[in-house]
Amino acid sequence: MPVQSFAELIRFARRNSPFYQELYAHLPEDVAHVTDLPVVPQAEFWRANSPRDNRLLTAPLDEAVVFRSGGTTGSPKFSYYTRTEWREFTTAFGSGLVTAGLRPGHRVADLFYAGDLYASFSFILDSLHRSPVANVRLPIGGAAPFESTAGTLEEFAVQVVAGTPTTLCALAARLSAAGRPMPHVELLFFGGECLFGDQLPLLRAAFPNAVARSLGYASVDAGLLGEAVPGDDPRVHRAFTPHTVVEILHDETDRPVEAEGTAGRLVVTDLRRRLMPVLRYPAGDRAEWVDRAAGVFRILGRAEEGVRVGPVSLHTQDVHDIVKEADPAGAVTALQLVVRRVDGRDGLVLRLAAREPARMDEESTLLVIKAVLAGRPLYDSAADAGHVNPLTVEWVRHEDLAVNARSGKLVRVVDERPHS
Repeated sequence: MPVQSFAELIRFARRNSPFYQELYAHLPEDVAHVTDLPVVPQAEFWRANSPRDNRLLTAPLDEAVVFRSGGTTGSPKFSYYTRTEWREFTTAFGSGLVTAGLRPGHRVADLFYAGDLYASFSFILDSLHRSPVANVRLPIGGAAPFESTAGTLEEFAVQVVAGTPTTLCALAARLSAAGRPMPHVELLFFGGECLFGDQLPLLRAAFPNAVARSLGYASVDAGLLGEAVPGDDPRVHRAFTPHTVVEILHDETDRPVEAEGTAGRLVVTDLRRRLMPVLRYPAGDRAEWVDRAAGVFRILGRAEEGVRVGPVSLHTQDVHDIVKEADPAGAVTALQLVVRRVDGRDGLVLRLAAREPARMDEESTLLVIKAVLAGRPLYDSAADAGHVNPLTVEWVRHEDLAVNARSGKLVRVVDERPHS
């Protein structure tokens, strides 16, 4: 399917999606520029995008592949692609893998996770399949036993290993402990979360000849976001023009950032998806332009819509809802999600404001932690496996919460991890 004209895509969405029809009701009939559209309100977007009585999709759910986005088990978030849309999505991303370093004949191990409607394993495998260069695909998965994974990597002298940084580091630790370095590996393709500098020594010990590179920037809900730009900074990516329009918006005004080096939240408009239109959708990350004219930007970390802790995605509103449910007395007056990195692992701290924080007892703390882990069991599993630090609670006064210096508004996510 060719890239659609922007005006035609907007007309189509307004005509066939009740959600967009309502969101754009105040706009003139013809909309010519992306900045004429409001930014999609995420809470309303996901409420409209329910499996039953869906008000977002532009057609009945008769033909599609369905994936689950980050969210709690109580309020899962689903993304839909027609077969044509999925083929174009993976074809474009597969081309970006060549920019990232994929070479003809490379033997590639896919260590992303599969099942339970997660997209990453299938997405990477299909992207490799549709890449313009020949390659050998080894669909191992992230849950395979260590001996099986290591044996396959050795038997096939695998040159590229693809997975989340958490998976790659866990594998590297086991290989180093077993005295089984793999000098034949040339590339470590990571995605799904940030790779931090303190993880590189561990990776080098197990893969002494490998270079760690981003395989690209995408998400199952937002779609194509950026192809990797080889260099010293793995956070730098280039927008997938003409497939998508990437914008960086000022926090307070939602107006496009013009200057390079100025941080804002990243939103995306997909010019090919029609079943589930993505139009000025917040990707959940903050970014800054490196070369605006060339569409090159640097990812700076998560925005307030969501947070990534190791391999676990959490939506801030979901966590708020869980804490509220676990706090019928209303002791918690506000909440922030704080991400810290200690001993080489990410960890989530729930910073809870209370009227008298000193009087909040251990029982109240454990009640909140238990509720959040019940709603997001993947975090508990990741902590048990040593991939992330255990969830903790920090009781503070309301005035101790971080706020925007200009507006005084509460900052919902505080990322205290080093990003340099």
